[in-house]
Amino acid sequence: MLFYLYEYLQSINFPGAGMFQYISFRSGMAIIFALLMGTIFGKKLIKILQRQQIGEVVRDLGLEGQYQKKGTPTMGGIIIIASILIPVLLFGKLSNVYIILMIITTIWLGIIGFLDDYIKVFKKDKKGLAGRFKIVGQVGLGLIVGLTLYFNDSVVVRQKTVEHGQQTEVAVPPTTVAQNVKATVTNVPFFKNNQFDYSSLTSFMGEKAKSWGWVVFVLVVIFIITAVSNGANITDGLDGLATGVSSIIGVTLGIFAYVGGHLIYADYLNIMYIPHTEELVVFMSAFIGACIGFLWYNSFPAQVFMGDTGSLTLGGIIAVFAILIRMELLIPILCGIFLVENVSVMLQVSYFKYTKRKYGEGRRIFKMAPLHHHYQLKGYTESKIVTRFWIVGIILAVITIVTLKIR
Repeated sequence: MLFYLYEYLQSINFPGAGMFQYISFRSGMAIIFALLMGTIFGKKLIKILQRQQIGEVVRDLGLEGQYQKKGTPTMGGIIIIASILIPVLLFGKLSNVYIILMIITTIWLGIIGFLDDYIKVFKKDKKGLAGRFKIVGQVGLGLIVGLTLYFNDSVVVRQKTVEHGQQTEVAVPPTTVAQNVKATVTNVPFFKNNQFDYSSLTSFMGEKAKSWGWVVFVLVVIFIITAVSNGANITDGLDGLATGVSSIIGVTLGIFAYVGGHLIYADYLNIMYIPHTEELVVFMSAFIGACIGFLWYNSFPAQVFMGDTGSLTLGGIIAVFAILIRMELLIPILCGIFLVENVSVMLQVSYFKYTKRKYGEGRRIFKMAPLHHHYQLKGYTESKIVTRFWIVGIILAVITIVTLKIR
């Protein structure tokens, strides 16, 4: 909203109003406001949650320090959501289609997570919202994002084409022409010809392949949103784990959004230039500030838990953001912690069922899944596990950034 106020103030030559035209200034203000909101508003919300006795329900898993967490306020994801949305509404360009999609993502998944926490806390149902309803919600968001990216006229990518001159006696060298086009393309790491078109997966359809490529694109969007949001949800099991890892991922995605939305940097780094995505840096700055602000109270020993309200939202934001800047193929590297946590659960469940059918007794690969609980049962302290997961997250983030130069 302040962005539009700046336009008016600039029209009357108000001193200092010009600062709002710079992404760097608005991003800086967004991260500061988000940090302040996370710490100040967070403290007040924790007191409200304590008064309402909205505390964590602890299951007996035999983990060290487990019962100390009982009664710790949950649903703290409200702090994160508010700390993201308010700075974005203040400093973002609200007419930008990418900002609109990110706001929808935050509210949409926040509501799904809130319903899950509400059922667990107030209805005393440990299962929470039925899994099928979560999936329906995630699929619905995927449809909104995927269809908007394909059919909205404001969403284009800059592609280069080579034009050859007409045949004349004097040789005319070919020229490279850049133009904005609608396309289901994305960046591919590690390759010089680093663009992949999802419509190529429908090549078996012949002439209709191009027109049906959007179906594959939308399905990929749905899969990524579902996988990453569930991965973040599973990772949220130790104090500060999901919050810290999400902050690291957020910084990396913010860098990619900045270079991908800058014509000169995108051309130099040989990545796809996507007009208007530079505005996403403001959103990601608020995201980073919100995560760090929440970490003030969520670090060990946690004074508040984010619950599904926060974890589903964080994962969904990361997934949609990566899709918007066409860097979703880097998610397995950048979100490696989420991936490993997710895979550890799938392996554990699958192996247990297989061995139960074959031997009559279920066996386990890990002492407990997800993976962070495995290390707890091996005797590592909670703070050490979290810190080491953060370090691994930083390594993965650096590798992800380095892919810009590895072709």
